[in-house]
Amino acid sequence: MTFTDELCWSITPTYDAILAHPFLTGLTDGTLHPDAFAFYLCQDALYLGRYAQALAVLGGRAPEAGDVAMFARHAAGAIEVERHLHESLLPQLGIDPATLAATEMAPVTLAYTSYLLATVHGGSYVEGVAAVLPCYWIYWEVGKVLVRRGSSDPRYQQWIATYGGNEFGAVVQEVLDVADRLGARLEPAERTRAGQHFRVTSRYEWMFWDMGYRQERWPAVASRTATGMGSLLSGTGKTPEWDVPAEVTDLPPRGHVPLRRS
Repeated sequence: MTFTDELCWSITPTYDAILAHPFLTGLTDGTLHPDAFAFYLCQDALYLGRYAQALAVLGGRAPEAGDVAMFARHAAGAIEVERHLHESLLPQLGIDPATLAATEMAPVTLAYTSYLLATVHGGSYVEGVAAVLPCYWIYWEVGKVLVRRGSSDPRYQQWIATYGGNEFGAVVQEVLDVADRLGARLEPAERTRAGQHFRVTSRYEWMFWDMGYRQERWPAVASRTATGMGSLLSGTGKTPEWDVPAEVTDLPPRGHVPLRRS
């Protein structure tokens, strides 16, 4: 069994949950609301900017010239995908690309990209490769499934074709080959760490689509007393009361595990 075979088997429940998510099924059966797709695309554009940074870091750390060139090329490709989104899909959804720069990263977008950057900077080279791999691999596998199903919405079909085509598949295969080459000589401890990173970022892929489906934003907490932090700083010891807005009450309860089947 190759290293990537091992990684693949380790996320079977996660991958099954991804394919069953209503965001992805909604792309093909037409039930996904365009607002959810637009929200996802905006967050994905922000994600790709930081993902490109992670790939560039890996290119700088790669011990072989071929890997340096590959990750540099892929980092540039991620920026190109972002540019393509600006020029094509976003206007079709009524979004002015000029406003994207002012869009705030949603919680999952920030958490996922922060995890990626922390791993490529702080972990070993192979740990970084394992962390960025799900974004390549899962999108390709999902794309191939969705291509077979098709979509009646041309906007959704355009997105599906991007990730289910042979061109993207060739890019993914390059990284799979690197992962298998590295995996063949890994020590057990590093192999374990790499597998953990792969599983974590695979879960983040599920969470990213779920975020888009729910159009998740940062909770906005409003003060009921209007005293804010003033009473605490003045030494009264009185804790301000807070209203809990709908954005918070609609979120999963504390202790909720997004991937129940994992």
